[in-house]
Amino acid sequence: MLDCFLDKVAKHPKKKFIIFEESSYTYSQADKESNKVARALSTYAGLKEGDTVALFLGNEPHFVWLWLALTKLGCIPSLLNCNIRSKSLLHCFSCCEAKVLVAGADLRQAVEEVLPTLIEQGVHVFILSENCELEGIESLTDKVQQASDQPLSPQLRANVNIKSPALYIYTSGTTGLPKAAVINHERLWMSTYLQSIASVRSDDVLFVYLPLYHSSGFLMGLCGAIERGITVVLKRKFSASNFWNDCRKYNVTVIQYIGEVMRYLCNTPKRENDRDHKVRLALGNGLRSDTWEEFLQRFGDICICECYGATEGNVGFVNYCGRVGAVGKEHFLHKLGFKYALIKYDTEKEEPVKDSRGFCIEVPKGETGLFVGKIEARAPFAGYAKNHQQTEKKKLRDVFVKGDLYFNSGDLLKIDKEGFVFFQDRIGDTFRWKGENVATTEVADHLLMLDFVEEANVYGVKVPGHEGRIGMAALKLKENMDLDTKAAYQHVKNYLPSYARPRFIRLQDTLVVTGTFKQMKLKLAEEGFDPAAIRDPLLYLEGQQQQLCTHDSADIQLHHRRKNQALNEFSVYCWNVNLKIVQLILRFEVKLDVK
Repeated sequence: MLDCFLDKVAKHPKKKFIIFEESSYTYSQADKESNKVARALSTYAGLKEGDTVALFLGNEPHFVWLWLALTKLGCIPSLLNCNIRSKSLLHCFSCCEAKVLVAGADLRQAVEEVLPTLIEQGVHVFILSENCELEGIESLTDKVQQASDQPLSPQLRANVNIKSPALYIYTSGTTGLPKAAVINHERLWMSTYLQSIASVRSDDVLFVYLPLYHSSGFLMGLCGAIERGITVVLKRKFSASNFWNDCRKYNVTVIQYIGEVMRYLCNTPKRENDRDHKVRLALGNGLRSDTWEEFLQRFGDICICECYGATEGNVGFVNYCGRVGAVGKEHFLHKLGFKYALIKYDTEKEEPVKDSRGFCIEVPKGETGLFVGKIEARAPFAGYAKNHQQTEKKKLRDVFVKGDLYFNSGDLLKIDKEGFVFFQDRIGDTFRWKGENVATTEVADHLLMLDFVEEANVYGVKVPGHEGRIGMAALKLKENMDLDTKAAYQHVKNYLPSYARPRFIRLQDTLVVTGTFKQMKLKLAEEGFDPAAIRDPLLYLEGQQQQLCTHDSADIQLHHRRKNQALNEFSVYCWNVNLKIVQLILRFEVKLDVK
């Protein structure tokens, strides 16, 4: 990728490469800035080929200069999530065995919290400022300013090849501590092809507001832009209210999206100039069908290129046809080069279903199955840095024949008879109730059809005395709107089978998401519907009364307003009584007056 960048520097040195706030940098300027950073780090940190350096900063030009500089030195950048702190920060730093940490000036306090441990480990810590008097941290900006911008010798990275590690990118950690996915130079190159497939042109302007520490922003966004030789508008973070103004200001023609970003844009107040922009193409993943249609209807004829793939995955898809809701389309050439399958999966046992011979069973067209990709020379799986256990956990052996090896994506997909691929759910998110599998994304889609619901996070919770998990949803209501319990009940009754209807609803002011807008489910599932752990308003579904009910006359409201220990004890007592009633309702479907 570095050679590709240097080719673009030689081809059009004066072309704008990075536009950031009120500043802009040409390809030539970026090259020189990274040369200065490389020389400063080489001199003051003693870096050599093969060393790992952790980058702990948000979206800014220095992020790009640091990555280019380290690559020129033959070093491996480790892209730390700038939102992690304390234990998670130390974990991410240690698992890639970095020798140097470079942090943004605004993250100094986070570094100071773990500094004693870093000093103990002999880590060289730099901060992007012109001075720093704190023992254990050195300033870097002043050293960069004094360094030469002359090119570095290619001999510094003489042993780097296409299979060498290029960088570490961390998983989101929605179900635990993040893992450092090893991205080699071959994998990095493959990630840049999306822009080529989506027909990004050399005169396009790409808007990158997704975090550069993540694969979407860095691999498909920044590196894809370098492969195309285009201009990147870099933003510190996503802002729904300023999004289209920024697109107009910088003449953006290509945007990226992930997760709920498009929904956030659709939820902004409508304006007369919603279609007044030059955006022609949107690249990303995780776009719901309803939002897809609403986005196009409101913001104009924008080509949406939805794709599917994992940071560490070995096979992916691209929806090159524009079919609404699909994450990809099967193609015979793709199938020749990359072997994959959808296999039957038991969500209750959390394992693939095997036949009498002990092999996995491929699902027919139109049915949901676990997506697995064959691990081979053309589709390798590099695994996670210094984490053999988690690496092995993602491998499935003896899938169809003895000795074969497949990557377990952890995703449930469906391929229809036309070959269109649809994402269904994560295997950890799908739950089983009354012998049926429930896809959380499907339930969330239906809840979002209610005009008073802005966001929905669906998950399964355990009920004492029952097998499996029952559905629960955390909802964020639209501004100045209330939950219409009768309408909500009628809606889920009309659109969802009984086993898929959420039996508990939790109302929240804000739904917690990761830095890449993935919803956090683990903590919510652990808290369940226990008011001793929840201060949010709770409701339960009482089917016989045909409505959603609150516990306001019993435990929930009292618990929510508790002011002393006596009231707390009373709340717990009421909760125990109501839990027994809920169990009876679920077990016997008996009509009861819960109050």
